[in-house]
Amino acid sequence: MLLDGLFAPLEFEFMRNALAIALLMGILGAVVGSYLIVQQMGMIGDVISHAVLPGVSIAFFLGLNLSIGAFISGILSALVMAAIRLQSRIKVDTAMALTLPTFLGVGVILISVLETNRVDLSHILFGDILGVRQEDVLQIFIITLIILVLNQLFYKELQFYTFDPLGAKACGLPVNIMYFGLVCAITLTIVASMQTVGALLVMSLLVGPAITAYLLVKELYQMMILGSIFGIFSGISGMYISYYFDIPSGPAIVIVVFISFVLALLFSPSQGILTAKKNNLRKVL
Repeated sequence: MLLDGLFAPLEFEFMRNALAIALLMGILGAVVGSYLIVQQMGMIGDVISHAVLPGVSIAFFLGLNLSIGAFISGILSALVMAAIRLQSRIKVDTAMALTLPTFLGVGVILISVLETNRVDLSHILFGDILGVRQEDVLQIFIITLIILVLNQLFYKELQFYTFDPLGAKACGLPVNIMYFGLVCAITLTIVASMQTVGALLVMSLLVGPAITAYLLVKELYQMMILGSIFGIFSGISGMYISYYFDIPSGPAIVIVVFISFVLALLFSPSQGILTAKKNNLRKVL
């Protein structure tokens, strides 16, 4: 009976494509998100996810692929934040707080001025994983493969930069290029996720699995591996919940991510709210 429930949805091509996307996004979000968590830059993904709207509107008006416009707009928002942070005394959180509503406002204005209100914003903002095609699966597979290969090639340098940016700069590492590369990876992840959980909910896949793993392990590469497992589990579980309970797929995935985090927060052997107290009592006794 259980096996029938697991395999029955696989009879449909849209479900097979959706599960493949969920698997790939689980890996991609965890790897990129691990760097964000360690650098305490989780909110930059939220800013970029909102900042894609102007690019989407312009791309739709010009008849281009929406992903191209979203990527360019996301990169531009990150460069604006970096310029504000580097050229003034304003801190990065304040730069983010200014950039997010600015790009969002520009996006709304462009939709009105360019008369691109035919853009299905609900799919862009909240995703439509059940509507993905094989071409979408291939696109996300390529993005995931590129980021995983680059991560493998430059892992030591990225790890050094992530934990000690000033030390990396002093050693002659191209920290500005590394920052830009990280921003590109974040933006690519957000663009890829627009079809799954949507631009607004992507932070769940970027941050959720990574911080869940952060509560359980100490090493960066362990965060990526365990975070990928949590991401895959959340994506696939959310898809089955969406299929059987007829609820939106994006929010279903987000809820599973949050439940996984709460369980880790409560029962993590070293940092769990419940287990840490027991360990402290044992040490006292």
